[in-house]
Amino acid sequence: MFGLINIGFGNVIAGDRIVAIVNPESAPLKRLKEDAKDEGKLIDATYGRKTRAILISDSNHIILSAIQPETIAQRFMQSFYEIEEQLDKIRRKG
Repeated sequence: MFGLINIGFGNVIAGDRIVAIVNPESAPLKRLKEDAKDEGKLIDATYGRKTRAILISDSNHIILSAIQPETIAQRFMQSFYEIEEQLDKIRRKG
């Protein structure tokens, strides 16, 4: 359970739909990016900057971000903790 996650430059993704956040430097990930582009499943959210993270969704869409994978992962965890905190408050009321 994650909410919307900021991946840079005002772009947000549905956190629950992301399967992996990976570093784009390896050859297999470069091929994955090219295949997604050919299939029309590539979403480039880098605004022309260097791709620092590739996010893989459960629908096989590939999302490029100029934000480091570690930073995006921290945002996921922060979102998770905030949602859990809100749910805990609701549970206590009930």
